Amino acid sequence: MEGRRRGQLRRSGDRVRQRARRSARGSRCARSDGRGRPGDVFPDCGRDAEHSARPEQGHNGVRVDGLVRRGSRRHGVRGDLHADRGGRHHEDHDGPRVLARLVEQALDRREPVGVSSRRDFGPGLLRGRRHHLPELERQVPGRRSRLFHQLIQPHPKGTTMRAIPSASRRRGAALGIGLAVAMTTIAACGGSSGSGESGDEVTITISGPNQWNSSGSSFGKPWEELVAAFEAKEPKIKVKTVVLPLNSFGQTISTQLAAGTASELVFNQAPHKPEMVVALDDYLKKPNPYVEGNKQWIDVFRKKFYGFGNGHSRNAAGAIEFVPFNLVGIGLFTNNEAFQKAGVQAPFKDYEDLIAGCGKLKAAGYTPLAMDASNLGPGWTMGTISGMLLDKYAQEYNVYAPDGSAGKAPTVTEKGVARAVLSGAFDSRKPEVTESLNLLKRLWDACVDKNWSGVTGDNGAVIGLKDFAAGKAAMAWGVNFGVSALSDVPFEVGSMPFPKITTASSPLATDAPARFGASPGGTSYMIPSAIKGAKLDAAVKFLQFVSAPDKIQPWLAATGGIPAVEGAKGAAKTSAFAEGSWGEAIPFSLPGPPPGVTQLSLWDGWLLGTRSLDKELDYLQDMWTKAQKQAVADNKWQSEPWAKK
Repeated sequence: MEGRRRGQLRRSGDRVRQRARRSARGSRCARSDGRGRPGDVFPDCGRDAEHSARPEQGHNGVRVDGLVRRGSRRHGVRGDLHADRGGRHHEDHDGPRVLARLVEQALDRREPVGVSSRRDFGPGLLRGRRHHLPELERQVPGRRSRLFHQLIQPHPKGTTMRAIPSASRRRGAALGIGLAVAMTTIAACGGSSGSGESGDEVTITISGPNQWNSSGSSFGKPWEELVAAFEAKEPKIKVKTVVLPLNSFGQTISTQLAAGTASELVFNQAPHKPEMVVALDDYLKKPNPYVEGNKQWIDVFRKKFYGFGNGHSRNAAGAIEFVPFNLVGIGLFTNNEAFQKAGVQAPFKDYEDLIAGCGKLKAAGYTPLAMDASNLGPGWTMGTISGMLLDKYAQEYNVYAPDGSAGKAPTVTEKGVARAVLSGAFDSRKPEVTESLNLLKRLWDACVDKNWSGVTGDNGAVIGLKDFAAGKAAMAWGVNFGVSALSDVPFEVGSMPFPKITTASSPLATDAPARFGASPGGTSYMIPSAIKGAKLDAAVKFLQFVSAPDKIQPWLAATGGIPAVEGAKGAAKTSAFAEGSWGEAIPFSLPGPPPGVTQLSLWDGWLLGTRSLDKELDYLQDMWTKAQKQAVADNKWQSEPWAKK
């Protein structure tokens, strides 16, 4: 009987986890709201229709749709690995389905569920939302309803609820015995507001997706060595790492931030509001104790990418809330053995050379360009192609400074994009849009396997990783830290940018070079505002440590990182991802989709032949218009004349 009950519980948990995975599909965490900055490695994280999050500002660059992004534009094509960090988000994550998943996590993963009567799962997440209870009872499997009701009951002020051990959970679910233990101490978990721990030792936890390998427990040896170096320098501070699932980290962090239960350091590409995290401006104005002679911490960073004068570094409240461990650059990894066998020279001279090279690689028995059904590959390719053809419009649409006032910005801001679309100055019927679609389709037909849409995208660092790592594909889109995922492949790996489009490929080609843009959207972390006292101090120290050039250098070298700080060097294998014009941001990128719509859905119908050109253009216009109307509402631009149309 007990065995049967255990089996039922496992199946119940599996069903909930399957629902969570389905609801999170499309998330790929390098950003936060799913819109994407130029560098975000996880573009659509947390942007599914059910749990959409809408930031106030986007980024001007292209990050990696779904992976990285930030700043002043609602980038669509290129991306967000992770979306606007600081904007305002709708609180869909407070709905009953997500709350039900949190209950399941508390029961299944032995995660802490609260720290006080004001932040525990029940009084915290459900405060003001008791109307969700009937629906929650339906969402949580019936066999576990007793434990569910125990979890949502308030407990005395000043107490905490500990995670429930798995064996006890099974007994409690089977026998209906309450297992939530109230304690009169501050739990040593994320979200606590305690000022210290026994013996003056402090333990902090860093939670985020694994961007380097497939492990569910470690970010890899280079990361462990970085943590060990910090602990050796600060023996009274211990650092724990929690690896969150790649397809759901955004929802997990977002909900924990709202509940005040997040770890001391969390990956910044999760939907959140500015007040949910610590503004770091005052800390950045003080010396970094790990950098000799430093007067202001902010001075150690590369100002082109991060700093007080960089609009992309600030959230909607005007504050800096994250610290980049690296920069992210996107480009093409190459199988040098395949290129040599096929007689193809890298890098390609231009787009025509790329198409011809794909023919030679295919004849040599290789899939020229690895691809999968994630948002990234199609989005990055379309973003790069259209960025060259649309370059002529950049100055016309660049009419706002990063703060939204009249002026200029390094690239067209989110407000500038909204103005262009809603005023009718830019629409999908521009000839350059049609030409970009045709060039994208031509590349797909020549270079990508016809079954690409059936390949699951399970890696945010290398697109089509399995085929590329196995030596079946000759090229693959990827981010610089994809080097870690390719460390054991049986061939020499190279890197190169996408080639330039010339008039030989299109009469609409300009003289604009191929660009993508490096940006701080790869590995960046922030501190939840619920963190106080000694834990806050310890979290700040860790961020200071990883931004000291000599301390972060070994980790950068081992992970293919591009340095975010002056004085550190990047990895040679991925230097092409950030050098020259390719490392510069695209001046004007195609708009992105509205919250709840993935990047992939913008292009897959056209690439698979299920949408005609006319229908594709109409669909794009509809998506762009909806996205920009939402941007107006999010950013309170209703008073602008063009926003009233």
